[in-house]
Amino acid sequence: MDWTALPYFLAAVRSGTLRGAADATGATHATVKRHIEVLETSYGVQLFRRTRRGLELTSAGRDLLPLAEEAELKINEARKRVQGLDREESGVVRFSTTGTLIYEIVAPILAKFAKAYPDIDLEIRVSDQFEDINRLQTDVSLRYAHQVHDDVIARKLYKMALVPMASRSYIETNLPIAGPQGEGLTWIGWDKAERRPDWVAESAFPMATARHATTDPVLQLSLARQGAGMINSSAYFTTVYPELVPVPGARPVLDRNLWLLFHSELRRTVRVRRFIDFMSKELIALKPLLQAGV
Repeated sequence: MDWTALPYFLAAVRSGTLRGAADATGATHATVKRHIEVLETSYGVQLFRRTRRGLELTSAGRDLLPLAEEAELKINEARKRVQGLDREESGVVRFSTTGTLIYEIVAPILAKFAKAYPDIDLEIRVSDQFEDINRLQTDVSLRYAHQVHDDVIARKLYKMALVPMASRSYIETNLPIAGPQGEGLTWIGWDKAERRPDWVAESAFPMATARHATTDPVLQLSLARQGAGMINSSAYFTTVYPELVPVPGARPVLDRNLWLLFHSELRRTVRVRRFIDFMSKELIALKPLLQAGV
């Protein structure tokens, strides 16, 4: 098996396009194409069919896939074992978390860590997609979830409190004329705009209308601050943005847990251990604010 070309084959399978594989591997479109062609020439088979929807595996490609994934797993395990022997308080730690957490909650912690450990560099990815620790997409991940089922070490910290909030101007203008169950009020949602999605029915204001929707948490906060409607978000943001206040009549509710995740082999890597311990300590110090006294 051509080990050099293997990552490009797997990236093409997972993304479904040469362009997506190039983005995933940090290579060019031509480089990905060339490596796949090397594999196909080496084995004397066609691995992909080019269709309007992208790349589809041929029968030969489907036969190769589990072997390639097994080889990838072995290579990654070997790399993690070597990394786990690292005793240096220097180098790179790759960290991923969500847009909801990073900007106001986690960024100040990262800045403090950078000052405390000047020889450790951080590579930070912000995504609502869970990074795969076992495939070495990241070293440490901070997630906000009910449960974690990945085959990793999961350090559960505590539950965060959510509360309906809006700008003071929005509340002063709209709440006095709203109905007792939120009639006349507006939610800013997370997914596609639906006037009565399920989460509205379960909220403190079930008759409010979900007029807008965005999957960008920073934009959601900005819209709420500008008076576009209510959001259900971390109670912590009412301490960060003075123009945002809890909607009267709504109480903070403990929701999902904060989790710090990392691979077991990296416990012996000093820079990763330092980062995890530092992040845990700082987040625990924020617990009273993130739980809003619930």
